[in-house]
Amino acid sequence: MFNIMKNNNSENILKKSHREWLSNWGFLAPCLFVLILCAGWPLLKTIYFSFTDAELDNLNDFCFIGIDNFVDLARDQDWWIAVRNTFIITIIAVPLETIFGMIIALILHRNFKGRGWMRAIVLIPWTIPTIVSARMWAWMLNDVYGIINEILINIGLINEPIPWIASNTLSILSIILVDVWKTTPYMALLLLAGLQSLPQDCFEAAEVDSIPFRKTFFRIIIPLMKPTIIVAMIFRGLETFKIFDLVYILSSGNTATATMSTFARKHLVDYADVGFGSAAATSLLFFILILAIFWIPFNKKRLKKLD
Repeated sequence: MFNIMKNNNSENILKKSHREWLSNWGFLAPCLFVLILCAGWPLLKTIYFSFTDAELDNLNDFCFIGIDNFVDLARDQDWWIAVRNTFIITIIAVPLETIFGMIIALILHRNFKGRGWMRAIVLIPWTIPTIVSARMWAWMLNDVYGIINEILINIGLINEPIPWIASNTLSILSIILVDVWKTTPYMALLLLAGLQSLPQDCFEAAEVDSIPFRKTFFRIIIPLMKPTIIVAMIFRGLETFKIFDLVYILSSGNTATATMSTFARKHLVDYADVGFGSAAATSLLFFILILAIFWIPFNKKRLKKLD
């Protein structure tokens, strides 16, 4: 009798779990369908075109050429300049955004009058569309009529206008500056959420014991915030690696300041070389997958050590 009841309970549990599984997939199915339709199919087409000699003016008449596009891409010096620029922007911008975001998050975490308004004001750069902010900064950084040079000359830091956008080196620095200005509020928002989830008893005990804020920050806040910081940097790093619109507007597609995204766009649209441009886009996807495959598991190990 006991065995029969046990078997019936097991069957009921299996049926219930099966129904829950079907229910979960039923809710996810529409979202997955739209995702596959809008992202999966174009992605597969891009990968397919990367193995052909397709051109933009005639996408119906092309030949399969194997890995010739990827071989030409590996020999293209402009491509490796774009790869270098992408890594430089990502490696410099993401840590700066994290540092400034942490500073802003610590300030907004404190109780002071007008904190709600301050939080809304801080988020303004992030809410401005990238195209608008890039064009705005392009005007301000202009070496002839830009307000940045005007301010620096008036306060005596420089004697003559600096070509922020015309110079290759300064263009990369300008792109990093604008990207940090725009995305730091996003990092601050993520880090502020992490700060607010921390146990407040630790901070209260530190205040009671009159522990300096420097020790509280490095011995309490940073260790407890490491999971949040790691996740935020992973998300932001993968997003920065795909940077396009900011670079395209500020540098106008200049080869010396191009990133992998702008390089792919130039060959796809300007040169109408769909095959070669698709190979560049596919290579960008490959770089992102490599970063995701190695970066995320590496940080998961670090997170497990913290637990």
